[in-house]
Amino acid sequence: MQDNATEVTAAGIARLAGVGRAAVSNWRRRHADFPKPVGGTETSPSFALAEVEAWLRHQGKLAEVPLRERVWQQLAGHPEGPATGLTHAGFALLLVHDRPTVWLEASAGSDERLAALLPAALEQVAAPRFAWAQGEGGVHADAGTEAPPTVNRPVTVNTPDTVSGRSAASHTPAAPHPPVDPYTPAAPPASAALSATPATPTTPVVPVPTGPQLFPSTPLLRGVAELAAELGARQTFEFLLGRHLDANPRQYTPTPTELARLMADLAGPSRTVLDPACGTGALPRALDIRPGQELYVQDSAPELAVLTALRLALHGRAPVRAAVGDSLRADAFPWLRADTVLCHPPFNERNWGHDELAYDPRWEYGFPARAESELAWVQHALARLRDGGTAVLLMPPATASRRSGRRIRADLLRRGVLRAVVALPVGAAAPYNIPLHLWVLRRPEQAPGRPEVLLADAGQFTGEGRGGPDWQAVRDVVLDAWRAHDRDGTLQERPGLARSVPVIELLDDDVDLAPARHLPPPAAADGAEQLAAVRACLDATLRLTAGLTPPPAVTAPPARWPLTTIGELARGSALVMRTGGNGGHARGPVLTDHDVLAGTGPSGTLPESEDEAVLTEAGDVVVPVLGGGSVVRVVDPATAGAVLGRNLVLLHPDPAALDPWFLAGFLRGTANNRQASSYASTATRLDVRRLQLPRLPLDEQRRYGARFRALDEFERALRHAGRLGDQLVRGMYDGLTDGTVPPG
Repeated sequence: MQDNATEVTAAGIARLAGVGRAAVSNWRRRHADFPKPVGGTETSPSFALAEVEAWLRHQGKLAEVPLRERVWQQLAGHPEGPATGLTHAGFALLLVHDRPTVWLEASAGSDERLAALLPAALEQVAAPRFAWAQGEGGVHADAGTEAPPTVNRPVTVNTPDTVSGRSAASHTPAAPHPPVDPYTPAAPPASAALSATPATPTTPVVPVPTGPQLFPSTPLLRGVAELAAELGARQTFEFLLGRHLDANPRQYTPTPTELARLMADLAGPSRTVLDPACGTGALPRALDIRPGQELYVQDSAPELAVLTALRLALHGRAPVRAAVGDSLRADAFPWLRADTVLCHPPFNERNWGHDELAYDPRWEYGFPARAESELAWVQHALARLRDGGTAVLLMPPATASRRSGRRIRADLLRRGVLRAVVALPVGAAAPYNIPLHLWVLRRPEQAPGRPEVLLADAGQFTGEGRGGPDWQAVRDVVLDAWRAHDRDGTLQERPGLARSVPVIELLDDDVDLAPARHLPPPAAADGAEQLAAVRACLDATLRLTAGLTPPPAVTAPPARWPLTTIGELARGSALVMRTGGNGGHARGPVLTDHDVLAGTGPSGTLPESEDEAVLTEAGDVVVPVLGGGSVVRVVDPATAGAVLGRNLVLLHPDPAALDPWFLAGFLRGTANNRQASSYASTATRLDVRRLQLPRLPLDEQRRYGARFRALDEFERALRHAGRLGDQLVRGMYDGLTDGTVPPG
């Protein structure tokens, strides 16, 4: 098997063998026959995967390697890079999915034979899926529907014009004209001028790999096919794509699955769908892809356009037309009139083509300012819609209120195009610290009468910490409000959640569309009834706190117990000590040092890495190492399974030797923390190994542990009372200032 070109890091070897990285380092030092590095750096070397597997197998350490881990290592170490490996894997999975007998016949021989036979077989499955992007009797420009194509070829891309960035074959130089005043309704551009001459495709976007290109990938393709027999072809590609995205978080800005589903549901069923900035294809993937649909996708990154096309082809029978290029500068589908446009455009792009696209006919609602790239994407989406078609775009909240975009916003409102603005909860998508908006637009089939715009705010459904929103609640509120508004043209006011606002109310000097500025507060959000409930809960919590108050201390002389340290207990196997913050491939919430100090649930995230993640279990003791505090946390069942974050040490006690509450309680002692701390110029760091606790029998440990646990319950009750007190005070201020609570 020709797999020598695939490389794997020390962390990858550790995962293959099911050990920690320290074990791999020990093997390298102790075994002279351990494979030598073939790449990487001195501090992070890489090794030939085939040599590593042979050595591990010879040592008896490769008996139970999960297949998916093995395939991922082959993909991550692909000699041409993981994106190329993922593309080749996608083609192979398409063949396995559509024609499994052809795959079995081709893969029966050597790798050389497999690489030689695959291109012809892949052509047969790719041709029906990846049709012409446009032209040659393919797609009708006015309706966005396809006539039977004369030739099946790979998807293609246009050649950009040097003046406008549009397709050279479809671009007709326009005479200069004065800028359009967005406050004055303008006639729509002549559709014939846009679509009379479809562009001629020139460069293949999803070309079938050749035999020489596929040959280095043959071990990967065999592993992928084996994994597909276990998981299914579609699920295998999703697993590998998800791993690839997680391993490269700074290279991609994915659209979360739940958000993509919401956007697809807002758009409704459609036959022709366009995503002009497709990324990895999350938005069209969220559709219920059916035969008879037509999917059009474009992205400026070639590898993303290819991966999206393969992903969509594996998820349905609809033909996929993909293109590479910036949709604003080099629109691959200028003739298209789609039923639906879904788009997650790049945010805050100042270099979007402002100078070269000044006279582009897409600016029907006004020429966007240099700082308003999002409004350029809005108008591009509208230009690709048929009359009555719907566009749903993810937008930064500033687009709803920036003064530089108020004229375009006004024209979108005046002409009945903008139908809804939905404020999402914080954490819905990157950047996760701001509440993004969804804009729903529709190209009207006739002049609107007295239009109203739906403004909705789902911000109250923000999840705990950074765990993500309550998507079910968001979907219920947003879709129910949108469907009622779309059906009736108006919506009965839902305080704090949604309101249909007459356009005339929004056409002031600011044309501010931020939902929070136009929605009344919830009727009983902080009114007298709600405040009475908060006060009753606070009273009950304070009574509970009083009941949990520790009894008066009894003075006794200091105890003279024999002492041991955490380091000694770890060496004696009474506990296992792990350090957090290595990332890893484990998915889920991350317990941070802030969570431990605040007593809250896991709220953090960690970047994907090749290191092994540390997962918490019920009964573990977690110790922060920075800040000089004396806070320790015993992991409860609700927190179990979270990934251990940075600056935390996890102690996993042997229940036959140590009581976890006894351990946690003695580690919180002030003197104990002082003697185990070291001091730098700006921080205090705790050396957990030096922390001490007495040597006591297990029964005596449990007596102490019960008292420490009672103290922990008292501390939690105090925290809860503090939060309720803050809520009551804030509600009283709000109620007094908005008139819902009288001063008496």
